[in-house]
Amino acid sequence: MNELNFRTLDLNLLRVFDEVMSERNLTRAAHNLATTQPAVSNALRRLRELLGDDLVRRAGYGVEPTPLALTLWPTVRDALRQLRDSLAPGAFDPAQAQNHFVLAMADSTATKLAPGLVEILAQEAPGVTLRVLPLTTRDPRPLLEQGEVDLAVGYFPGVLTELTASHLQESATRFLHQRLYEGRYVVVMRRGHPLAGRPLTLADFCAARHLLVSFSGRPFGFVDEALAAQGLGRRVVLTVNQFFTAGRVVSTSDLLTVLPLHFLGATGMEAELTHCELPLDLPHVHVDAIWRRQQQSQSSHRWLREAVFRAVGQGMTP
Repeated sequence: MNELNFRTLDLNLLRVFDEVMSERNLTRAAHNLATTQPAVSNALRRLRELLGDDLVRRAGYGVEPTPLALTLWPTVRDALRQLRDSLAPGAFDPAQAQNHFVLAMADSTATKLAPGLVEILAQEAPGVTLRVLPLTTRDPRPLLEQGEVDLAVGYFPGVLTELTASHLQESATRFLHQRLYEGRYVVVMRRGHPLAGRPLTLADFCAARHLLVSFSGRPFGFVDEALAAQGLGRRVVLTVNQFFTAGRVVSTSDLLTVLPLHFLGATGMEAELTHCELPLDLPHVHVDAIWRRQQQSQSSHRWLREAVFRAVGQGMTP
């Protein structure tokens, strides 16, 4: 952006840009901004003229950002948040707030946190809204960096190893994290399965047909890594990206799957499923929240993190 364009820039254009990038839909962005879709379109046109870029293009029922828009958005979002915090430091009041937060987590994690979060919103922050996006990766840092989510919650062993190493080397990391709870995984099968009702041996586990839950779609998970370390393997015949889908499929087939124990009570399929211990040792599965360092001191984000932490205590016992 040249000097002349910067001097003539209307800050409201950046607010519109931020909302459109967040929603990827002009109608929803207009609703959130309490304005009309033509007004949002006009603001985007003015910003396009200033920047010399389309910024967003129509795609399906919404819009798709250009590479320049994706590059600019994290900086714009941070600048707007810092400006809000500077003008009203420490002024976040849950009872009066109208904030919209976006979280990324798997369906099993959502079943544990969502009930508590809904209760907290109803009691403390009736004007705050949350949107949960499905977690499709074991590395949520790009989602956080691009401003697509405010907080990612899940099992991120590789990411935490890197962040811990950076901390030990006393280099400032761009991301912070907090341990929420420890998960326990079990083997799940339908009641009446030939392997049900007796201890599951490692040989029987490897010989069975399996369903794998993989956020990325890659047909190789942490169970397969543990088996490979022993020179063993299993046959994965179906890969899905949701735990609930896995439970439904397993309840009507002879496939085995591995699910978080706390999730079984939330499936509504307890009468159809049974579980047993895994016949191999796995590392502890820790569920962590990760966010960008720039958000650490924001009062609104601090409240969000505290709400998520409290929601864990109101969820089911791990």
